[in-house]
Amino acid sequence: MKLRWIGVWLLLTGAAQAADFDRALVEAARKEGSAVWYTGLIVNQISRPMAEAFEARFPGIKVTYSRASNTDTTVKLLNEARARRVQADVVDVTSGIHALTDAGLLASYRAAALTRYPDVLKDKDGYWTASNLYFLTVAYNTDQVKDPPTNFQALLDPKWKGHMAWTSELAVQGAPGFIYNVLSTMGDEKGRAYLKALAAQGPVSVAASPRAVLDQVISGEYQIGLMMYNHHIAISAGQGAPVREARLEPLVAVFSMIGILKDAPHPHAARLLLEYILSDEGQKVMAAHDYLPADPTVPARIPGLKPDAGHFTVNYISPEMTREGLTKWTSIYHEVFR
Repeated sequence: MKLRWIGVWLLLTGAAQAADFDRALVEAARKEGSAVWYTGLIVNQISRPMAEAFEARFPGIKVTYSRASNTDTTVKLLNEARARRVQADVVDVTSGIHALTDAGLLASYRAAALTRYPDVLKDKDGYWTASNLYFLTVAYNTDQVKDPPTNFQALLDPKWKGHMAWTSELAVQGAPGFIYNVLSTMGDEKGRAYLKALAAQGPVSVAASPRAVLDQVISGEYQIGLMMYNHHIAISAGQGAPVREARLEPLVAVFSMIGILKDAPHPHAARLLLEYILSDEGQKVMAAHDYLPADPTVPARIPGLKPDAGHFTVNYISPEMTREGLTKWTSIYHEVFR
């Protein structure tokens, strides 16, 4: 029933005609019969719906997905390569992409849809492309906070001391990304002074994902969450949770990167799956399930969650910037906040 429903949905939305896929590639992929996808995306929210939409679009090709954290996925792929037992065809990560490219595990491939993607969202050598976007912002509990902060300086108000939290994960989705944003916005001298003042406010580092930290803000354990995903805030608010976004600009922008394994067991099915996810059709599946499409021509289900429609500014953190800056930002975190 699920596959039939998705097929009807594709027809009703016109998505079945939205993308033109190479027939030779489709037939070659059908002969292989399956594709294996290592992903960090939430299974029930998008991995399963995306796989089912793909299978409805291309009957006879089965998608098997395996979800794990970025670190676990990267380590698993490196170990499988060392053992010469590559299992995955397609992989997406929000970090660790350089470990995979440095090890020579990814194949260069440029999907047809890439002409619509800006340079910041695709690798110049074709090893990865952004599949979906994340914008990190400030969340607050509406039951506890009646006058939310309106700028970064407002976070230094003594009333927030001990009432703010962020993830303890030392990645661009956590404190290091916040530190980069402050330094790039305020400059090094003023930015470091600001960070020291913020550290005096005692933001709590929670050993949990940003989504789990947001849940603690919703439950009232903390009044403010730093570096929260704006689409998570919108989803929870839409379900009646007492949470809203305090949009302190610029927001931090990161993205999931998707690519093909060089030694993929099913190379044609891998290319077709990548083509599908990055196509107008696949990006609309992303939007329908409350992920933010990387394709700039495909709006989010709540359009205002993307910068153009939402009229907000962002600082993108590219993989190259992470590679060059993460050690520095992490060092500043240990120096100032510990």
